[in-house]
Amino acid sequence: AQEFKEYNFKALGTELRGGHLHPLLKVRSQFRKIFLEMGFEEMPTNNYVESSFWNFDALFQPQQHPARDAHDTFFLTHPAKCTTFPEEYLEQVRYTHENGGFGSFGYGYNWKRSEAEKNLLRTHTTAVSSRMLYKLAQEGFRPAKYFSIDRVFRNEAVDRTHLAEFHQVEGLICDRGLSLADLIGVLQNFFARLGLPKLRFKPAYNPYTEPSMEIFSYHEALGKWVEVGNSGMFRPEMLRPMGLPEDCSVIAWGLGVERPTMILYEYDNIRDLFSHKVNLSMIKENPICRINM
Repeated sequence: AQEFKEYNFKALGTELRGGHLHPLLKVRSQFRKIFLEMGFEEMPTNNYVESSFWNFDALFQPQQHPARDAHDTFFLTHPAKCTTFPEEYLEQVRYTHENGGFGSFGYGYNWKRSEAEKNLLRTHTTAVSSRMLYKLAQEGFRPAKYFSIDRVFRNEAVDRTHLAEFHQVEGLICDRGLSLADLIGVLQNFFARLGLPKLRFKPAYNPYTEPSMEIFSYHEALGKWVEVGNSGMFRPEMLRPMGLPEDCSVIAWGLGVERPTMILYEYDNIRDLFSHKVNLSMIKENPICRINM
């Protein structure tokens, strides 16, 4: 008869080596949880390639704006152009850029379709917001709360605080009769959940929001006020051509994921967090992400 060695039920098995979450993914999941708790709906963000029309023109950003220069934006060579647009809406956007409307004089220049057709790597997730707001207007207006968290791309010099690609968080609320006071109240609620209850606001300029505000929070460890985001109310020149009602307003804000992650995990160089030189042991050993919610 065959004899077998006695089985040791107390012996430990081999160490399991499963996957590990990157700190950026941990922080991103915390942001997502906060938005869902506040009743927001997540926008689809799978279009890394976008046309200049949705990325710039639909936002009432003029075609001569420096952000549309090749020094700031990654333009595609293949496919170089997008030729499919909602034509009636495109015509409304063209007219508003050239002649204004809705209380605006416009920009008074000769708007070119060829510029709007250029494909690029999206420079902000607001390109997604413009598509969602247009879709909302076409399906019939209803109050809505949207958010997105995903990668964006800009042609920037890489250093310890900047990368050519990074993650952007964006939230917006579309409803009737919203005001700047509503925006400030939502921001105080949102950032308090992030553990940043002390906020200050500074007037700013954005092509597609008016009024616009930079958001500052008091950093206890640094002992000073630091910029944590940007915000504003989308301009009528952006919303009315979409077909949204005249009494409809949209408040919105955005911030990056990398900077809060660097603060939480005590990194002073963004390239140690997200680049080809990242130490893989960091990904395996980084602690649980806890944000004061």
